[in-house]
Amino acid sequence: MKRKLYEDLIKWKDSKNRKPLILEGARQVGKTWLLKEFGKKEYKNMVYVNCSDNSFAKELFKEDLLPQRIIRDLEAYSAERIKEEKTLIFFDEIQESPYGITSLKYFCEKAPQYHVVVAGSLLGVTHRPGESYPVGKVDLLRLHPMTFEEFLWAKEEIPLSEAIHNCEWDVVEATKSKCQNLLREYYFVGGMPEAVLAFVSRGHLIDIRTIQHNILQTYMNDMAKHAGKDTERVRMVWQSIPGQMAKENKKFIYGAVKKGGRAKDFETAIQWLVDAGLVYKIHKCKTPIAPLKFYEDFDAFKLYMLDVGLLGALSQTDALQILTSNNIFSSYKGAFTENYVLEQLIVNQRLPIYYYSKDNSQVEVDFLIQAGGKVIPMEVKAEENVKSKSLAQFVKEDFAPMMMKGVRFSMKGYIDQTWMENIPLYCAGTYTHRLVDKKN
Repeated sequence: MKRKLYEDLIKWKDSKNRKPLILEGARQVGKTWLLKEFGKKEYKNMVYVNCSDNSFAKELFKEDLLPQRIIRDLEAYSAERIKEEKTLIFFDEIQESPYGITSLKYFCEKAPQYHVVVAGSLLGVTHRPGESYPVGKVDLLRLHPMTFEEFLWAKEEIPLSEAIHNCEWDVVEATKSKCQNLLREYYFVGGMPEAVLAFVSRGHLIDIRTIQHNILQTYMNDMAKHAGKDTERVRMVWQSIPGQMAKENKKFIYGAVKKGGRAKDFETAIQWLVDAGLVYKIHKCKTPIAPLKFYEDFDAFKLYMLDVGLLGALSQTDALQILTSNNIFSSYKGAFTENYVLEQLIVNQRLPIYYYSKDNSQVEVDFLIQAGGKVIPMEVKAEENVKSKSLAQFVKEDFAPMMMKGVRFSMKGYIDQTWMENIPLYCAGTYTHRLVDKKN
């Protein structure tokens, strides 16, 4: 399978200022596979150490953190010569080795000529009691579930993916029915690599749901392992997300988790889910002026799941309803569609994303992004029959002096109405990234 982040790994390898690399991401998003593929294709050899249940790895960093001694021990363990610039050293599940993360500081300072990458649980990497995180001494990349474009690559829909990537609107419109069917498949399968691989190789729907439920169970087990006394509250928040997203006002409501619930009851649980990479937390922006960070409302936010396929599994949405129903794109107040769009946006790791809602008003803009110092309001519509009342009022009335141009994602074809562009939903990710690249 092809992943977009591979290009960033190449840039890391070729950088003159390269530091040891931490590849972050939630469990099961494909970190191990991607780094192994990278090592196999781009290096003369690779020394791979899985630190999970590995007695060698548990002792490797205890004696000292001197890179030359670690290199010597790795060569003896692997029976491989480790050559500067030519060997990739890959520590997987690094959180299982005491002081493994701390050792990266010394590789950065004393042995930068060695190419070192690590992967592991987000919680295990960032929360190491008694250890210091090597701030400023590592490079970071974040791997997310597969985007719709990557899903098309896996399906070997190469000409169509190129047309979508290049925003060839005439081709996209001519293949509209096919694009919608593929989008339905993506809503069901999602972007977890194991589910995508099973779908493209076997196509059995039961297999997909089984894989997704197994992943969800893994996450539940992680909650029990890492959340401690907050386990039950973390699980309550997690289970509430589909219901929260189905509401007309998608702002997170503590009382929807538990009657009478308040921020102090669940804010730690929410942060745990964010830190684990299982949810995305999008804050409200009070005023659409760049930099948006200055106008962030910390008390108002929405939660989205990391993967639309897992959203379907957690909400127990029937496969046939997603794959054949004419109402699936608008079901649950468009929750699937909005989660899908957010997933396509979030992979741009430097893209500020917020939402806007007007107090005591029906005006709400699903997403605000900041690109090149400009603010772009985005509205998500799940159907083809659309009216953009909120977006129109936002752009043409409430903030008319700012001369913003809105974007609407919907099932309609491409339309440029001067104050707003309508973009087909299946082009949401590629269009946004082209737009951001053009602004920056």
